[in-house]
Amino acid sequence: MYYGYIIFSKNFDIYYKGFSENVTQRLLYHNENRSKYTSNKGIWELVYSKAFGTKKEALVEELRLKKLNRKSIESLIQSQ
Repeated sequence: MYYGYIIFSKNFDIYYKGFSENVTQRLLYHNENRSKYTSNKGIWELVYSKAFGTKKEALVEELRLKKLNRKSIESLIQSQ
């Protein structure tokens, strides 16, 4: 399985969107400052994830998520 996901940093009040085969492990990487774009931005929490059968589908979801504005992201998270 592959996942499109959104994580949130309360310290910086920002969202990060991505994809992974293992969301739990990926969240750990983000929190260990092992990811270039999320390092040193505080503690991240997983606020959204969606599973897909193929990598291509997850990448399409990641692209869709990255195009959303903050209001749309927050609506998506609330609708889960």
